[in-house]
Formats: sequence, structure tokens, C-alpha cells
Amino acid sequence: MTQQDFIQLNDGRQIPRIGAGVLRIDNGDVAQVVCDALEVGYRHIDTAAGYGNEGGVGEGLVRAGFAQGEQREKLWLTTKLRDSEQGYDSALRAFERQLALLKTDYVDMYMIHWPTPFDWRSDKVWKAFQQLRESGVAKTLGVSNFMPDDCDRLYDQVGEYPAVNQIELHPTFQQREVVNYCHNKGIAVQAYSPMARGADLTAGGERLEQIAKRHNASVAQVILAWHLAKNIIIIPKSVHKNRLAENLTSAKLHLSDEDIAFIDSLNTDTRAGHDPATFSYS
Repeated sequence: MTQQDFIQLNDGRQIPRIGAGVLRIDNGDVAQVVCDALEVGYRHIDTAAGYGNEGGVGEGLVRAGFAQGEQREKLWLTTKLRDSEQGYDSALRAFERQLALLKTDYVDMYMIHWPTPFDWRSDKVWKAFQQLRESGVAKTLGVSNFMPDDCDRLYDQVGEYPAVNQIELHPTFQQREVVNYCHNKGIAVQAYSPMARGADLTAGGERLEQIAKRHNASVAQVILAWHLAKNIIIIPKSVHKNRLAENLTSAKLHLSDEDIAFIDSLNTDTRAGHDPATFSYS
């Protein structure tokens, strides 16, 4: 990977701009997906306790030779705390279990999965996270689905902002206010569901297809390249090896200002997923 394939974080570390997401991939199937992703060139894998497939991810890392040693140092591995295990002691216990499932010695990033403002415990969780960081087993600390008020509340209580905020983000749900807030605070933005689970592939109609044809690319590659042009980290998901490779090569696609402006115009502020003000991933 070259320097431009990474984004510098506020803790001084660098995260690969494109990762492989594994949401909704069964534990028995995910090991092969991880192996395929690593074989085609990914060096960033994103999972979570709530996905129920950390054991399979760990098996894939072992099979591919990325669980330990020099190869492990080349990989960025993220996982997330289950919402029902939020709290100081419970987070520490959860992390120990998760690390054993992942069959490695550390994770590159540990995240609070949802802010659960109706049952706020992120301050207690963060103190546990800080202990894990001091121990060297969780290198970077992040959050997922945090809105600006959640980030401010966390900062007021613990005195630091997360390095990364992973949010739902795609052409029809661009969350511009959240993105601008994060960038102003030095928080990197990571997009999950970067194509709205496939729904946004048709959002631009023929115009989006024309842009793709002009670049000799797929519509998916165009959408992913749009994210990258916005300095967003992306974790597209696929169980197909050829699609994994296709998604990864979106980094080589350079859209024109006109292309980017058109995709910008597709925003409808419509979620494909859950509202973090009310949702908990138990």
C-alpha cells in the first residue's frame, strides 16, 4: 500500500482507507471471506461482537497467516463492544472473550457500537477502553453511530474525542452535519453501508451508469470512489472474491468534480438502517 491508501488518525496511527466489512456473514462462512479479502489485497477487516462471527474471523486470520507475527503487523483489525456489555468491568470481560475468539494478541481498534443515549454508559466504557489502550491490546479507540451531541457528551466526561466515528453513510444519506462536525474535531469518518446495502446502486439512474461507463468502472466502484474523494474510510461487504477485488480497486478511480457534484445531489436524508437515538444492538 502507498501513503495515500491510509488516513492519519488523531492518535498518530494510520488506518487503511478501504476495509472489508463482515456484517450479516454467518460465522461458518466468514473465515473464507476473510481469507479471500486478504488474498486480493485487503489489510483492513471490520467485525463486531454483535455480528456473531468473531470466531470465524479469527479462524480466517489464522488460515491466511495474519493472526500473528509480521503479517499481523500489516493488518488493521477492528471489532466493537456489544451494547449489552457496556460498563467498565463488563467491557473488560467482553474484550478478553472477543480477543480469544479473534485468535490474535491485540486489535487495532475497539469501538463502542451504539451510543445508547437512553441508557448512557459510554463514559464508563471509555475508561475501560483507555485501560486496554494502555495495556497495548486495543491500539486505537473509536465509536460507531455517535451523533455530535454524543461525541460532545463523551468528550465532556472523558476529555478526549474518539479517533474514528463509524456511521451509516451513502449517497442518499450523506449525514453532512455529522461528517463536518467530525472533521472539524479531528475525528475520522468511516462509512458502513456505503452503498445503502445495494439500494443506492440505482439511485442515480442512467446518469450514474453513464459516469461508470465513462470511467470503465462499475456503479459500485463509482460510489466507493465518491466516498474516498470525500476523505471517508469505507468498509464495503461482499462474500464474492471477484467483488471484493473490484471494491478494492475503486481507490484507483478518480472522479471529476462534476461526477462528485452529481452524486452529492442524490442526498435524501433517508436512512437504510437504525436510528442511534433509539436503537441498541444487544
